[in-house]
Amino acid sequence: MNATSLYPLKFKPIVKEKIWGGKKFLTVFKKLLNPSIKYGESWEISDIEDDVSIVENGFLSENELTELIELYMGELVGDSVYNTYGLAFPLLFKFIDASDDLSVQVHPNDELAYTKYEQQGKTEIWYVVDADPGAGLYIGFKEKIDSKIFKESIDNGNVDQLLQFFPVQKGEFYFIPAGTVHAIGKGVLLAEIQQSSDITYRIFDWNRVDDEGNPRELHIEDAMEAINFEEDDLFKVEYDEFYNETSPVFRSDFFNINLLSFEQPIQKSFIKIDSFVVYMCTEGEVHFFTEEHHERIFAGESILIPASISDLDIVPNGKSKVLEIYL
Repeated sequence: MNATSLYPLKFKPIVKEKIWGGKKFLTVFKKLLNPSIKYGESWEISDIEDDVSIVENGFLSENELTELIELYMGELVGDSVYNTYGLAFPLLFKFIDASDDLSVQVHPNDELAYTKYEQQGKTEIWYVVDADPGAGLYIGFKEKIDSKIFKESIDNGNVDQLLQFFPVQKGEFYFIPAGTVHAIGKGVLLAEIQQSSDITYRIFDWNRVDDEGNPRELHIEDAMEAINFEEDDLFKVEYDEFYNETSPVFRSDFFNINLLSFEQPIQKSFIKIDSFVVYMCTEGEVHFFTEEHHERIFAGESILIPASISDLDIVPNGKSKVLEIYL
């Protein structure tokens, strides 16, 4: 096998049942899943331990993502990405369906996560794929507070009263830096792009208890260490959406995000990008053509374009939307 053999890679989704999950993977994305199960997450591309993605298309089918990085290195992820992250894949891609409020939580930044676990921190961005009327997200504090006030609110069981609530509409992006207290509200279907980390500190679970009357485990001490009480409040990402061309959305050291909202073909050249590119389809059906390969994805599916592919034709079948993500 040589680097020219690489092609657009699809992975088997890792679908997770959650107590707060819903039915939108079936109703919005038309996935063929068990209608009696509440699905909360679909991990699209992951190298988290015990949840490593497996290729589902082409001659690399049944190989794990980590095996591909070991074999292809920079040809798969980009030389600069490989030089920085080695055999680790730097991002985790998910779709999340919340039919109930998720717990209020926080994630550590790179410095704290490395000190404690020798791992990346967890900064993430959300794209609202669909939302029920009145649905929203809890992100950050309504006003500046300190750790003492926050700890008192935890003890009193009213953390939610301190949080900003953002009513959301489909097509909106929200940036969640590590250290920001947040929760996904009920009725929201979103795409999540995040650093490759599964470190979550649960702070508040809406005073819920299980069938035996027991609350879920909280991680207050760790959370208090991770919270950034000097947070910025620019969580909603403002961008201009252009039709039938690439709309730049967000740039950072963690990930770069564009939106393609289109019904006409778009040609891509990645010569200036030393990175893999991932497309997450949120509406419609999209075809990807290289010189030798053709793959397609539907709403609720994702595809990874290896760094060795420099030219790509993207052809929607009718009106479609994809998120474009790279480092």
